[in-house]
Amino acid sequence: MTDDVALARRAALAGAEVGLRYFAALAQLPREVKADGSVVTEADRAVEAAVRDVLAAARPGDAVLGEEGGLTGAGGRRWIVDPIDGTAMFVAGDDRWLVLVALEDDGEIVAGAAAVPAQGELWWARRGGGAYRGRIGDDGPGRRLRVAPGGTDTPDGASLGVVPDDGQVFPAEWAMLAPLTAVARKEPWPTHAALLVADGRLDLAVQTRGQVWDFAATSLIVTEAGGRYSGLDGRPAPGAGPSLFARSAPLHTATLKLLGGS
Repeated sequence: MTDDVALARRAALAGAEVGLRYFAALAQLPREVKADGSVVTEADRAVEAAVRDVLAAARPGDAVLGEEGGLTGAGGRRWIVDPIDGTAMFVAGDDRWLVLVALEDDGEIVAGAAAVPAQGELWWARRGGGAYRGRIGDDGPGRRLRVAPGGTDTPDGASLGVVPDDGQVFPAEWAMLAPLTAVARKEPWPTHAALLVADGRLDLAVQTRGQVWDFAATSLIVTEAGGRYSGLDGRPAPGAGPSLFARSAPLHTATLKLLGGS
């Protein structure tokens, strides 16, 4: 059977292709608002359908959890899909949106892919097999990702990316992050900040809110690049709530302590 990482990549690319078609015609794309206040569009649902079609054809016995379609199927293997991570950016014409696909096997994320379609990039990882970055359309092995070597083991002076963008961070979230933003060096992120940690371009990234589908793929990519991931409450597995990505274990521990986590 197709390798799970190859399948995650293929599913993410199928979603990326659909998403790009909608992205090229944003003026004609109606917006809706979910009960939680977030934006959703026909593009989100169409991208998820494309991803699900690829997964169902190759792994009909696996469960799939998608942001838009919920959970289908059952069993120890569960694919986790965020069809358009960053819908607000997508509808604004911002090229940083992603298609995220990950596989959870018996409670552990073992494969993941993150396509950044409008930037032409694909990032992926396998549990115990490293993390990689390549260009969409290039079938080569990709470039092995490594977090930045050396650097500070405390948040003081560390480079930090905060997701989402400043204008979308709630006042209560800024208050939560105040001890960190007071000492770290907040930087812009041309690609999702967690991916930049994996690529050695940021020391820290905090995503102030999200669900398991927001973190499943990126958490694996960062840890397989040598970094650390957890919720701000210290939970090691991806799940609901704010999350922290760090270049090293000591930096991760010190940052959690600064923010009051465990």
